[in-house]
Amino acid sequence: MAAELHPRSGKLIGLSNSNRTAQRNQSVQEFNHGLVLSREPLRDRDVFTVRIDKKVNSWSGSIEIGVTALDPAALDFPSSATGLKGGSWIVSGCSVLKDGRSVLEEYGRDLDQLGEGDRVGIQRNGRGELHLWVNGQDCGPAARGLPPRLWAVVDLYGKCTQVTVMSCEPPPDTDSEEREEDEEEGEEEAALAAPVAQMTEACREHAERSSTIVPPVVVHSAPAVINGSVDEVPEVTRGHSRPDKFPSNFESDTVLTEHQLFDVFNNAIVSLYRSEDEGGEDSGLGGARPGNSDSSRGCSGSSSASRGAMGGSDSGGGPGGGGSTNNSPSGSSGGVTGLGSGAVTTNDALLFHEKCGTLIKLSNNHKTAERRRPLDEFNNGVVMTNRPLRHNEMFEIRIDKLVDKWSGSIEIGVTTHNPNNLDYPATMTNLRSGTIMMSGCGILTNGKGTRREYCEFSLDELQEGDHIGLMRKVSGALHFYINGIDQGVAASQTPGVVYGVVDLYGMAVKVTIVHNHNHSDRLRRNNAIMRALSPDVGRPRPALSLTPDPETPDRLLFHQNCGQKAAIIGDGRTALRPHATDDFNHGVVLSNRPLHSNEVFQVRIDKMVDKWAGSIEIGVTTHNPAYLQLPSTMTNLRSGTWMMTGNGVMHNGTTILDEYGHNLDRLKAGDTVGVVRKDDGSLHFFVNGVPQGPAAWNVPPSIYAVVDLYGQAAQATIMDDMADLPPLPDDSSEGPTALSPGSPCSVTGTASVSDLRFHQLHGTNAVITNGGRTALRQNCRSEFNDAIVISNRCLREGELFEIVIQKMVDRWSGSIEAGVTAIRPEELEFPNTMTDIDYDTWMLSGTAIMQDGNTMRNNYGCDLDSLSTGSRIGMMRTATGDLHYYINGVDQGVACTGLPSDVYAVIDLYGQCVQVSITSSSGPLDNSLCTSNVTEKSFPIHSPVAGVAHRLHSKHGKNVVLLGDGCQAVRVGGYSHGIVFSAKELKTDELFEVKINEVDEQWSGSLHVGLTTLQPPDLPSCPLSGLSPSLTQLRSKVTWLLAGAEVRRNGMLQKQNYGCSLDRLTVGNRVGVKRCSDDTMHIFIDGEDMGPAATAVAKNVYAVLDLYGKVTAVSVVSSTLVEDSDSVKAPSLSSDSCSEGEEDTTPCENEPALVPMAMIFLENHGKNIQLSNQNLTAARVSSYNQGLLVTAQALPRQQLFQFQIDRLNPSWTSSLSLGVIGYSPDRLSFPSTACCLKRSVWLLQRDSVFHNSLKICENYGPNLDTCPEGTVLGLLVDASGGLHLFVNGMDQGTAAQDVPNPCYPIIDLYGQCEQVTIVTNHVPAVGAKGGEVRCQGDMEKADMVDGIKESVCWTPPPEVNPNKTCEYHALCSRFKDLLTLPDGYFNEDAKYNLCYCESCHKLRGDEAYYKRGEPPRDYALPFGWCRFGLRIKPHCEVPNAFKKWHIAYHGTSVGALRRTLDQSQLMTAEPASVFSASPLKAEGHGSYGEPEENSAPEWEVPCVQLSPTMRYSGLEAFAPKVQFRDPRSLRCHQAQVGFQVCVRPGSYKVGPQTLGVSEPLDPRFNNSEIEWITKEKGGTLLYGLLVRVE
Repeated sequence: MAAELHPRSGKLIGLSNSNRTAQRNQSVQEFNHGLVLSREPLRDRDVFTVRIDKKVNSWSGSIEIGVTALDPAALDFPSSATGLKGGSWIVSGCSVLKDGRSVLEEYGRDLDQLGEGDRVGIQRNGRGELHLWVNGQDCGPAARGLPPRLWAVVDLYGKCTQVTVMSCEPPPDTDSEEREEDEEEGEEEAALAAPVAQMTEACREHAERSSTIVPPVVVHSAPAVINGSVDEVPEVTRGHSRPDKFPSNFESDTVLTEHQLFDVFNNAIVSLYRSEDEGGEDSGLGGARPGNSDSSRGCSGSSSASRGAMGGSDSGGGPGGGGSTNNSPSGSSGGVTGLGSGAVTTNDALLFHEKCGTLIKLSNNHKTAERRRPLDEFNNGVVMTNRPLRHNEMFEIRIDKLVDKWSGSIEIGVTTHNPNNLDYPATMTNLRSGTIMMSGCGILTNGKGTRREYCEFSLDELQEGDHIGLMRKVSGALHFYINGIDQGVAASQTPGVVYGVVDLYGMAVKVTIVHNHNHSDRLRRNNAIMRALSPDVGRPRPALSLTPDPETPDRLLFHQNCGQKAAIIGDGRTALRPHATDDFNHGVVLSNRPLHSNEVFQVRIDKMVDKWAGSIEIGVTTHNPAYLQLPSTMTNLRSGTWMMTGNGVMHNGTTILDEYGHNLDRLKAGDTVGVVRKDDGSLHFFVNGVPQGPAAWNVPPSIYAVVDLYGQAAQATIMDDMADLPPLPDDSSEGPTALSPGSPCSVTGTASVSDLRFHQLHGTNAVITNGGRTALRQNCRSEFNDAIVISNRCLREGELFEIVIQKMVDRWSGSIEAGVTAIRPEELEFPNTMTDIDYDTWMLSGTAIMQDGNTMRNNYGCDLDSLSTGSRIGMMRTATGDLHYYINGVDQGVACTGLPSDVYAVIDLYGQCVQVSITSSSGPLDNSLCTSNVTEKSFPIHSPVAGVAHRLHSKHGKNVVLLGDGCQAVRVGGYSHGIVFSAKELKTDELFEVKINEVDEQWSGSLHVGLTTLQPPDLPSCPLSGLSPSLTQLRSKVTWLLAGAEVRRNGMLQKQNYGCSLDRLTVGNRVGVKRCSDDTMHIFIDGEDMGPAATAVAKNVYAVLDLYGKVTAVSVVSSTLVEDSDSVKAPSLSSDSCSEGEEDTTPCENEPALVPMAMIFLENHGKNIQLSNQNLTAARVSSYNQGLLVTAQALPRQQLFQFQIDRLNPSWTSSLSLGVIGYSPDRLSFPSTACCLKRSVWLLQRDSVFHNSLKICENYGPNLDTCPEGTVLGLLVDASGGLHLFVNGMDQGTAAQDVPNPCYPIIDLYGQCEQVTIVTNHVPAVGAKGGEVRCQGDMEKADMVDGIKESVCWTPPPEVNPNKTCEYHALCSRFKDLLTLPDGYFNEDAKYNLCYCESCHKLRGDEAYYKRGEPPRDYALPFGWCRFGLRIKPHCEVPNAFKKWHIAYHGTSVGALRRTLDQSQLMTAEPASVFSASPLKAEGHGSYGEPEENSAPEWEVPCVQLSPTMRYSGLEAFAPKVQFRDPRSLRCHQAQVGFQVCVRPGSYKVGPQTLGVSEPLDPRFNNSEIEWITKEKGGTLLYGLLVRVE
């Protein structure tokens, strides 16, 4: 096969040299997206070989190579080779992965150690084995059982940036290799017989590599020739110790005495014995191991040879021996010179030496070093490596913790001193011999500065998470690396044997050694590098003077060094742009000194000009104004700067908050703006004295205030008097943890004992909001760690802690990590990542289970790095101490055992994962995992009003027997036919609840529960003829039910992942169902409301249960609200029940007798609001903002507050927002928009939910910006504190939880929305006739036609067209007009024109699927399309076609539209159309040949393909896309067309899809039944033209 690469490759790959060379572009900024594949599949025995042409040192990891069964022509390229699935084998480092999972560790050569010029190849031999070849050497089988058709895969990952294909052919004959191996074995035997020769050879090799001038050494059988004379090599005795230091002089011309030279040689030999790469264990001979001082320090004669053979053969030609031609810059990484290929390498990891500075504490298996008492002591923190560094070996550490108290920070370097013999100094720079250190940005040799400005980075400026490394090259050059970036040569003549040194000085408190072969370390290192390279992350420089001069007045003034167009007057208090009408920028001014913590810097705008756009900007910077070259605008500065500009916040020129606070561009002369940095490092802004909330975190202490007199702002003066400023909100915290502004101050008894929340203590980059239910990582595009959150209490036995991923970013490597810890939150010093903790912590990272920072096992049943938005992760500790993980509700098995009893759940918002929320499924889990079952005492019973116990109806399934006067039901046979009903219809808000008494584990499935309109008295006496075997099959009447965690209506799926799955329940658990006053069905589990499960539930419903599967017996535990008139009336504390004989005169049957509180708008409102109509109507009279409204009365629980949109102004963009505030609005200072409110506010804006200006939920309900005039919006807070939005009477579900009581509705008349009116009891709801108010439950789904509810009270009136303000509908209409189709084809009644975009169908409350026809058949609404109703021609009209025929869809081309409309029936199109016969196969179902040329069209009716869902008919194969230019916006779009048709039952055949698609196209329809074929003329009626525009 040709040795070429496939033209399709990763998105950063560029191919050249006839597709033989591949280069990864942007190699300094990106480390992945470098996949290339072979052009053709590999032949057996062919070795696909590439040469590494170019590498960079910026990243961890390097080339990866393997094979895949995926065809590159159709491959969706992942970011790296380890992301390949579907039959892929990849060698990464020294591991082998299959479909992303590790199957073999420590295989072959470490690919990360290969250098430029090395060759690596991949081969599938004739036995189906995978072999790796490195520099012509076979590394042996890596995997077996490979399929025959495979493509070679090469990933230019990390350091590897360019490769060239060298060949693709079978390897040469291996006879010569076998002969070489025999020769090597003979050489090893000779080596064993000559230990002195070994030592001499080792000395020579070490002398060569250490650049020491050594006389030539000639090796003979026993004696050695030194300086021309034959002498016996002195015996190495036990008492002859290694020299404790090298001479302090580093000059290359050093003259060593014979005794010194011998000491050097002896030192080199011992180093070789102790080094894994310099002296591996020879099979059968043992080897020197680290720590074995006896074996390493004293050996003579044959004993020396027995400790480790270091053969003196140099026939290998280079490192690695065995004829290897390894050109790796790692020097001896391939093995020891002269060692045979059979030598076994060990893993002598680089760690910290156990002997260290007096204040150092080592942990994490000596990988982590920490300075004790960091706030009291700043030195005595020296640590060294446990062994000398090898040539070209990277010694790299990660900064885990810093403190702000001291000046100076970490120092790193090398020393010749042996740590065993060193008397550690207070700081390493005090050592006056054998030491090279990097301190700040300079180099110190033996404590004296040799290079002051070594690099542009200063170690004092590095942050937590940054990486520092060093490497001694073979040439003796010492290089330092900052976040992977080589800083160049620091010292050129470094001794050959040096130890790594780290001095945890000053601010530096804790560091960890990074091993590139560790997956977690590699991800974190690459993330740190990416953060360092990002333009939005600055490196704040400390001020030159940390403390002000005591003789200088401490008054805060402007610094005299200011912008080119600015001037300082008024003794430094006032800054201005003298020529503000001529220039709009160069007006930057800074404070004359750094701000103190909690010191407010506030200025008043004195003068404005109207000529320019934009206005004043304010912020802080770490730059000293005395040395700063001031930019034209401060937002141009790319380091150490935070600015508020407009209503956003920018950090180093990049926006980090889009909608923050009051818009500075709208301020006037006389307004004030201010800024303050608090003790906890958070930055806050003020506008007219009003705090705008936290804008940034982790701001360094020594910062200068900045004012940019930009645009309209011409003059500003510093406000000296701070007395009138309001006190700062007390949201600061101390120590390494931070308390979020939205965090609860404490978890008190007001919350339920079993209510899991996030603790208020967390990592510095984490923010807790939504009442402790939601956690997010701030600055997610510039920070990837420091976002650990922990549960507010210990997990109970068998209790599930589950979160859902709500937001991710496609920027970093790695993702969420989850686990448990026995450390109390108050005692936890939150690290960068939770895997840094080295005690009492168990975490799942990717697929690895880690205990105390060490990997216990790989390839656990799930991969957290592969999860996406919407995925759920749960953790549970069983009674036996086992830890289980759950992914989307599925148990992944035991992760680890032996956990203590009191553990907290831990979530690390790392890398790509940005935001999570605790789900309602958190709580008690399957009790089969516990030692004891949950009983009624385990959970409080929240029963309804006391009364007569509920009963079960006498009509039931055939396998059920009722006991205990109808209070118990037992299934006596089988697993089905167990349906039971409540004895009577349920009243509104009446809970029907049962307890599970018996289960039979031999069956799968569990109890089903719901509501039904089926009347049990109407059932026949014989149960065999009246009931279905299971509740999911009960479809004779409308039935809403919960099965497992799925909500179904008449058996059809409506909602997934609802609440806690019923399949988890066991004996003692309670299940209840309630129909609420808002026509929703709620399910209760153990007394806890799981929220609305279904909407638009009819009034007259019975509770229904199905004793299905393992549940065999239940008993009723609830009571009825009201019994028959002759029964004893139940006592009620609130007297809110109605008698049965009362007439229904209110919208809901059993509303409390109390009159709903009348609501009006408060007189205190936004300045552009005018109230009228007795404060029931509010209008915005000017501008587009300042339109805030609040009700004068608090909103009672369970009372629906509704208002109607009266007037919209299309001149503006966006529209109203609404929500509630948790405090009295009487003295509220109304900002310009509701999003500026920061305290105790829940806001619904567009289709998102915000809490205290932070987004906590997306895609909730319809987009409020698309609500047309006449829409009725409502707010309701349920009894449990859940906030609900109602749109035209339709409950959109819970938007937020834990809303306080009292709370006040708030409305923001913003943008288009100019007037609203409160809907009262005297005002009929929109759509009601004659003042009649109907319940939503009065309607049946039979009234629904494609989402149009006919004569339903809660829909907009007929004259209100929801499409009127829909931009998508308008765009589709403009495309339809471009088709120039006659108007006569379309229905004149606009009500048949429907938009199915996301906002419109949510506004109407459409369900996804409906039934139509006789017999009924499912069809899906065409979500994403727009329908234009077609006029039915008289000769085509069929009586009752719209009720009795089925609904289907037909995709077609634009060219076939006119002919289809002309003939009023679907036809095959031209050959270019997808419905022509020619593209289809000539055989198989659904395939038809073209008609003969002489066949009569009127005789042959062409077959037409239809589908009940546009997910199939709308595929591009059926509905080709056409491009058009929108005449209004002049933008280009792509459009598709199709038809909605009525199909006569029996005129079509149902068959499978014919496109060869394997994955399901529609969850409701199986691919085997998704295509309908009809040939019958007159069997279809065109109902609507469908248009979709992209």
